[in-house]
Amino acid sequence: MANQLTDTLPERTFQYQNSLPPLPVPSLQGSLSKYLDAVRPFATKKEFKATVNTVRKFSEGVGRELHQKLLQRAKEKRNWLEEWWLDTAYLEVRIPSQLNVNFGGPGPYLEHFWPPAEGISLQRTSIITWHTLQYWDLLRTERLAPQKAGKTPLDMDQFRMLYSTCKVPGVKKDTIHNYFKTVSEGPCPSHLVVMCRGRIFTFDALFDGHILTPPELLRQLSFVKKRCEGEPEGDGVGALTSDERTRWAKAREHLVSIDPHNKTILETIQSSLFVISLDESKPYSRPENYTNLTAAALTGDPTIRWGDKSYNSIAFSDGTFGSTCDHAPYDAMVLISMCWYLDQQIRATEGQWKGSDTIRQIPFPEELLFTLDEKAYSDIHHAKQQYLESDLQIVCYAFTAFGKLAIKQRKLHPDTFIQLAMQLAYYKLHKKPGSCYETATTRRFYHGRTETMRPCTQEAVNWCKAMMDPACEVKLNSFDRHLLGLYLIAKEDGRPTPELFSDPLYSRSGGGGNFVLSSSLVGYTTIMGAVAPMVHHGYGFFYRIRDDRIVISVTAWKSCHETDAASLFNLFSSSMHEMLHLATTANL
Repeated sequence: MANQLTDTLPERTFQYQNSLPPLPVPSLQGSLSKYLDAVRPFATKKEFKATVNTVRKFSEGVGRELHQKLLQRAKEKRNWLEEWWLDTAYLEVRIPSQLNVNFGGPGPYLEHFWPPAEGISLQRTSIITWHTLQYWDLLRTERLAPQKAGKTPLDMDQFRMLYSTCKVPGVKKDTIHNYFKTVSEGPCPSHLVVMCRGRIFTFDALFDGHILTPPELLRQLSFVKKRCEGEPEGDGVGALTSDERTRWAKAREHLVSIDPHNKTILETIQSSLFVISLDESKPYSRPENYTNLTAAALTGDPTIRWGDKSYNSIAFSDGTFGSTCDHAPYDAMVLISMCWYLDQQIRATEGQWKGSDTIRQIPFPEELLFTLDEKAYSDIHHAKQQYLESDLQIVCYAFTAFGKLAIKQRKLHPDTFIQLAMQLAYYKLHKKPGSCYETATTRRFYHGRTETMRPCTQEAVNWCKAMMDPACEVKLNSFDRHLLGLYLIAKEDGRPTPELFSDPLYSRSGGGGNFVLSSSLVGYTTIMGAVAPMVHHGYGFFYRIRDDRIVISVTAWKSCHETDAASLFNLFSSSMHEMLHLATTANL
């Protein structure tokens, strides 16, 4: 009877966490063999021969010792990579996070019930905020079904980081502050922060233990908006979060030294569920062209975003939405899952609130007012200036000629097809292969996050050459995290950097975070995102796949005269047509 009962109980969000297997360490020979495959497209015969020799020496000497130490670390930690990855990829990075590391994107709601429109922004914001709070409640009560790959549970730990989470700057290394708790773990913060015209307000999302309704949320948001419209702009302290990390850390220390109340305000923002940014701009977009909205979400007004928050929900005054999120605490799939839930709820309710219009006696929002001095104002001014000097180029278009259905009809995998089209586009534009990163997941393992797939194989390059000069499988190599582990073990031991990592082919093939194509399949839903390129002469290339279209966001730096996001998109489109024609005439 007991077994029958457990079979019928719904699965809890975090119930499989303790039974997930530890992150394995790949075999040394396996990783080094994949590494040689990955560098081959970027090497002359002479260079490749030298690298083969370097790899052989590494595997027979220091590499073997480092690998043994890595295996020992893996025995002591359920995820040998977790702490290292967080530090190396995020917390020790000193460049400004907001433009270089954060991810963000456009809300898809304009495709159905919420097209751009005047005068309804706050009403829509109250509804989307309510649905976002329902998702928080699903996590709090562990009613969100755990995600699986087939029947295999995936790690859900990152979902704890979506709400009430903030990165806090440090002079040498940042930290993540997470205040979220499930109901069974105890109480946790339930307040929201609203940023508008450089000012910051807060109010509790619960009243008498119940989530505020959309009419109540509208009352709160209208109060903030009215206050901000009738008075001068605020000090824009939020801009500090967009500065270089060490500068921001020192500016934060100074804020706290001016007045202890400033520390209280910072903690209020850090622990808030998420930030609602009321943005006065109107980045008109439509289903075929998301460029303005994506650019506004990623590069908009820094005084009304808290760049270190795990989620900034951006409400534009034309009734459209976007987001920007700190990447350190979680990967994009967490936000995609939440936004896909929001999109489904808005579709199901036709974008309307059909419940009670009664507004309870809830307290009005409170303004959070920092005490500032001349140095603090100077820090804010500096942060704004360096942020506004950014030259990120963003295009986000729908390729509407065909989508997943047409590709699958030709017995091809949609993701492979798009990766090859992207590489062909890069090859046409730059006349050489581009080192490419595609995100893969390791969430089958305890606290797993991502791994690098390297789709730019010799086979892919040969195929690009054949297409350029009038049955293709792309091998996807995954070994980068293993090599990173070996590098960091050597560093921890105080050893000199092994020759493998200073070999020119290591960085030329993308090693050490030097990929010129930083790509990710965002998924098969309506949710889209974008990130900045990994290197100055590179591209960010995110895409989502639908039955009848592919939506692509491409980013590049305007200050790099070699790259151009719009040209890459146009060549990608022509490559897609060429490839479909080839697949059709080949009768696959």
